[in-house]
Amino acid sequence: MNVDEVLAVLESKSDPKMKAHHIKSGAQENLFGAKMGDIRALAKSIKSDHELGLSIWDTGNMDAQLLATLIVKPKLIEPAKVEGMERVVVYSWLADWLNSNVVKQHPEKETLRLKWMHEDHPMLSRAAWSLTTDRVSKNPDGLDLSALLDRIDSEMATAPEAAQWTMNYCLAEIGINFPEHRERALAIGEKLGIYRDFPVSKGCTSPFAPIWINEMVSRQ
Repeated sequence: MNVDEVLAVLESKSDPKMKAHHIKSGAQENLFGAKMGDIRALAKSIKSDHELGLSIWDTGNMDAQLLATLIVKPKLIEPAKVEGMERVVVYSWLADWLNSNVVKQHPEKETLRLKWMHEDHPMLSRAAWSLTTDRVSKNPDGLDLSALLDRIDSEMATAPEAAQWTMNYCLAEIGINFPEHRERALAIGEKLGIYRDFPVSKGCTSPFAPIWINEMVSRQ
């Protein structure tokens, strides 16, 4: 397939309700509104096509960019290009697909994490804290958890909304996985109060860190 053919398929899968949902949630209007299942099915039919993936990313069409994250080869993307991809994203849903499918699979992800932890770009910060959360839960050796809590304590209240979400996730994971830091993590969550009143469906756990931490610890 070429770029025009991919865009034609995506346009044929346009769903007005999905498009409206994305735009209402913060996406730009350059999208068709294809359902996620349709995008995944198209990626499965294309399989891996790195050059096509980069080309459709550069169209700026969000559906195409979501698809691109599924068909590119992260190992072949220069770190500077990965950062450039992050910088053009404005919608958290696309940012999370990029982070999960490209950034977290990249061989230089730790270098990028360390660099982006000192960037003020909302999506770079979101990605950095997401990568840090992965380190906290899977490979915490070498991390200064107290210093991370210091940053969360002092920065999360004024952080961009896109970054707040992954900072909060990191706070919760520290409290859940490290009993020696749990009391402080709970105190920070209570003091900041972020997501205290976040609406959740019946049976789901609140993202408010103290509730989240206590619920996950109770299941251990």
